[in-house]
Amino acid sequence: MTETSGRGERIQKVLARAGHGSRRQIETWIKDGRVSINGKPAVLGDSLNAEDRVCLDNKSLRFELDIPPRVIAYHKPAGELCSRSDPEGRSTVFDNLPRLKQGRWVQVGRLDFNTSGLLLLTTDGDLANRLMHPSAEVEREYAVRVLGEVEQEMLNNLRKGVMLEDGMASFLRIKDAGGSGANHWYHVILKEGRKHEVKRLWASQGLTVSRLKRIRYGPVILTARLAQQRWRDLEDVEVAALMQQAGLKKKQVDNKVKVLSASAIKRDKTRQSRPRTRR
Repeated sequence: MTETSGRGERIQKVLARAGHGSRRQIETWIKDGRVSINGKPAVLGDSLNAEDRVCLDNKSLRFELDIPPRVIAYHKPAGELCSRSDPEGRSTVFDNLPRLKQGRWVQVGRLDFNTSGLLLLTTDGDLANRLMHPSAEVEREYAVRVLGEVEQEMLNNLRKGVMLEDGMASFLRIKDAGGSGANHWYHVILKEGRKHEVKRLWASQGLTVSRLKRIRYGPVILTARLAQQRWRDLEDVEVAALMQQAGLKKKQVDNKVKVLSASAIKRDKTRQSRPRTRR
């Protein structure tokens, strides 16, 4: 069916939500003639209903309409890759995730090999891309252990902004989290996710980050209940808050959904997996 019929959802949105790829990837596949609907080549702007049969390279793709995305929080340890596989056989986050009957897990902001903490994953590629896009201005909060003497002027510079190789960057907020000497911690917040941005910002002041852990992504907080290499499904209110922040819902959400406190998240009905043994 086509968009002009007035029904259904656009094909790239439906397939991205099902985890088959990003909207941009799917649009490229459509332009290249690799996608068909009911045996006919798909074109950009086509929409789908539940009865349609969609194929990529003549292989049928499964999808559902009007279903909420599944989003999980995973506690990544340092020394684990965010890649789907590794030629050297090293552990990846995907080794410990729940298996899906259809679609795939899409990461919402990768973490470096030596960075630990909160990693969100979803079956909705469109949601993931929107949350990661700089225009969404989703806050990321990190706990950082800094080596070196931190002076007030340095903190002022990091708040005002410094020039990095890829442009100006700054921390939205910096909070002293205690400690002394080689074990001094800070909590920092920024609204974008450029590569190694936290480490590069501190390095611009002649300081070295020795530990880095993401403790919050938007409204979702990493709680003590979630052990390393474990995951949990987000509560409905958490998913709704993420969707609203991504601009995917037009109608207003209840205040309890708009602002999630740490205590609300701690009361979650945690579903955790045991890490699978790598063979």
